[in-house]
Formats: sequence, C-alpha cells, structure tokens
Amino acid sequence: MSSKAYKKPPFRFNKNFAFLLMVLPGFIWLVLLKYLPMCGAVLAFKNFHFSRGGFFQSLWDSSWCGFQNFYFLFNSHTAWVITRNTILYNLVFIITGTILSLAIAVGLSEILNKRLAKLYQTCMFFPYFLSWVVVGYLLFGFISFDKGSINSILALFHIPPVQWYDDSAYWPYILTFINLWKNAGYTSVIYLAAIIGIDKQYYEAAEIDGASKWQQVRFITMPHLKGLITVLTLLAVGRIFAADFGLFYQVPLNSGALYPVTDVIDTYVFRGLMYTGDIGMTTAAGLYQSVVGLVLILVVNNVIKKYDKDSAMF
Repeated sequence: MSSKAYKKPPFRFNKNFAFLLMVLPGFIWLVLLKYLPMCGAVLAFKNFHFSRGGFFQSLWDSSWCGFQNFYFLFNSHTAWVITRNTILYNLVFIITGTILSLAIAVGLSEILNKRLAKLYQTCMFFPYFLSWVVVGYLLFGFISFDKGSINSILALFHIPPVQWYDDSAYWPYILTFINLWKNAGYTSVIYLAAIIGIDKQYYEAAEIDGASKWQQVRFITMPHLKGLITVLTLLAVGRIFAADFGLFYQVPLNSGALYPVTDVIDTYVFRGLMYTGDIGMTTAAGLYQSVVGLVLILVVNNVIKKYDKDSAMF
C-alpha cells in the first residue's frame, strides 16, 4: 500500500450541476415537509391555541403541559382497539404485500414477450395512482346494499343481500385485498428492477445443470433479493404504528358500525382533531408514532446485523 495518504478529488460544481438540479426538487420536498415540521414537535408538550395572534406568538405564549397530550391516546377506552388494529393490519400488509409483490415480479420476469410483460406491468401499476377517495367509491359501486354489483349477483341466486357497511366481519379481508390491489404493483416494480439486474449467466448455468424454474427462483433469484427485501421490510416496520389514513377512512366511508375493525390511530386522532380542535394532541400522536417507529427500526436492524451484516440497512 502506498505511503501517500489518499486525497479526495475536489468537488466540481459545474460538472455535477445537472445531477444536482435533478436532486433539487426532492431535496426541497424533504426539507419543507420532513425536516422543518420537526420543529413543531414542541407542540406535543404545550397547551397550544391561537388566542394570542399569529402562530409563532401563540406557540411562544402557550404554557407547557408535560405529557398531558399523550394521555389522549393511552387513557381512552379505545386505546387498545386502535393500537391492535394499527399493528395487526400493518403486519398483515407487510407479509402479504411482500409475498404478492415478489410473486408478481418473478412472474413478469419470466414472460418472454416483453410487450405483453409491459402491458401486465402497467395494468398492475395503475391502481397505485388512484386516490383513496376514488378507490372508496369504486368499492362502493361493488358492495352498496341496494345498487352494488355483488348484491345484484346474489339476488340472481335468491341469496339475501349483505349489509357490507354494517357488518364488520368482512372488512379485515376487504381492507387487506384493497391494499394489495393498490400497492402490490408498485412494490413489484422495485423487485422486478432488481431481478433484471441479476447476471443471466447464473440462470444459464443452472439450466445446463438441469435446474427447474422453481429451483432457479429459490437458489438464484431469492438470495439476490434478500438484501432488498430486508431494507423494504425494515422501512415498513418503521411505519408499523402509522396506518394509511385514506385506506381506513375513505374506503369504509367512515362507517361507525365498522370502527371495531377499521379504526386505527390515524383515524381516531383525526376525528379527535375535528371534534376538539386540539392541535397539541395530534402532534403528540404523530411524535409517538415517529419515536416508536425509529426504535423499532433500530431494534430490528440490530437483530438482523447479528445474523447477517450484509442484509442490515445500516
């Protein structure tokens, strides 16, 4: 090894201007919507109100209240229900979403007709761009009690119609299906990009040795995707206390009869804000979700690092 110390090459702004310009919109979005709002975390520990003029003046003059805003979540009789729903739904979404996305990605990679593969990929990716409001009313067209397609089909077989928005037994399955339908196509594109990057010589050598398609997927594709699967799972675990508000509010159309199985932390806090206007309480809920998510990421990442350092995120 040379005795001369490694000298880092100088940064050339003009040479990297095009790349910096590409990064600029994402950087601005990150600063404005992710880092600057962190300053508002102080609201979780204050009795905030707008009675003293502008926002900053009200923030400065508001009295400290300690952890009083956090009692809203933990002292409520529904605290256990919303926490249970949030965690269990996210666990189901992580497991089923990962399995389905991998299956779609592997299936698309095996289609020899590239135009047909692009068509399938577009069809599965399209639902991701639909808003939850649109998805909610699309579902309403299928399961509406008097005009829904499913109840109309049941009537043809002389089966009584189902009160979908009053019977909570069906909704864990409906929400899981809707989440998979909307998001699995997007995640599969990430896995598909990784599969395309695998050296084809591995598969050619496996075919020469007589390996079946399933064996190629098991012993070549999956080991190459292990790191990506771990990173995406870690990121999902970090948001296990933060449910998708649109899915749990817009899709069930905020039906009170379904609260035992559709009410999560986000929807509960939203209704609390609408009824009480307590900004400090909602900030406390957001801070609680963020801190728990960070702790979970650190814990799971350290566990993974003990077994496989290369699969850990950091």
